[in-house]
Amino acid sequence: MRLAELRGPRDFVVVDADLPVPGRDELLVRVGACGVCASELSSWTGSRPVEYPVRIGHEVTGTVVEVGAEVTDFVVGERVAVWATGAGYAEYVSARAEHCRPVPAAMATELALLEPIACASNAVEAADVRLGDRVIVVGAGFMGLLVTRLLALRGVTQLIVADSRPDTLKLARTLGATETVDVSREPLEDAVERLTGGRGMDMTFEVTGAQSALDVIGDLTRMSGTLVLVGFHLGEPRRIPLAQWNWLAFRLVNAHFRDPAVIMRGMSVGMALLATGQLDLSRLVTHRFALEDVNEAFAAAVSKPEGFVKAVVEIEPAAVGAEEEHG
Repeated sequence: MRLAELRGPRDFVVVDADLPVPGRDELLVRVGACGVCASELSSWTGSRPVEYPVRIGHEVTGTVVEVGAEVTDFVVGERVAVWATGAGYAEYVSARAEHCRPVPAAMATELALLEPIACASNAVEAADVRLGDRVIVVGAGFMGLLVTRLLALRGVTQLIVADSRPDTLKLARTLGATETVDVSREPLEDAVERLTGGRGMDMTFEVTGAQSALDVIGDLTRMSGTLVLVGFHLGEPRRIPLAQWNWLAFRLVNAHFRDPAVIMRGMSVGMALLATGQLDLSRLVTHRFALEDVNEAFAAAVSKPEGFVKAVVEIEPAAVGAEEEHG
């Protein structure tokens, strides 16, 4: 099968690899699409040391072509979303059946990216957002926009989204934001002062992964409010104004999860929201690339051209012979 292997910074190479052999509790899945996650960008750029070659990719959707002997919940031909542990930019992946969720036949493959939805839904639930809360989302990338939509479903009364990209701020309005702030035009602290009448936010979601956001979120939040850290902070150690955060008695929520049970519950929640139409990724998955163009997919995720929100790598069906062998 074909598989994209990261050989060095900015250097994916599509190689021939052996088909995965599913274990007794696993599925073999023909990959339809794999989303490009922001957490993988540092491996591609080389800004975070990794041991090359490496096979990354975990936001997988596809079709079951073989089931392990102990699997009873899935059948061949069923479409699934997969929380993969790597090597997702490939024609096939194997995964534990308990790490998969069924996808309705009518749903486009690239719009069933349950793993990132799980991250966003788990973040909102961990924060314990209440009806009537005043909330701000700092960062309007893919995850920030997912969080925005989920917060709107929670019944908050004021939902501000801040970013420096007018295109994504415009999109945030369609997802439920009541106000947006272009931080390239107005200091965020001044905007929140103006929009809340000096009251500050009950809850602030940091979804940038940048030091600059950590520097300012305390200034946006009322005393005894909540700071929710959703951004993926890699690279240099971060600084936080702990004296301020202590004095203002903020509640801190680390919205990252490593417990598989929590992740899988988030995927189930995500599928329920997609299936009922309360969540729709059609406006968020904006750029599609073939497996051979995976480097271009990552380049777009780094440069964020006009209109960019999320890139996916779409994998063409494998040869008929391979499907027959594992059907």
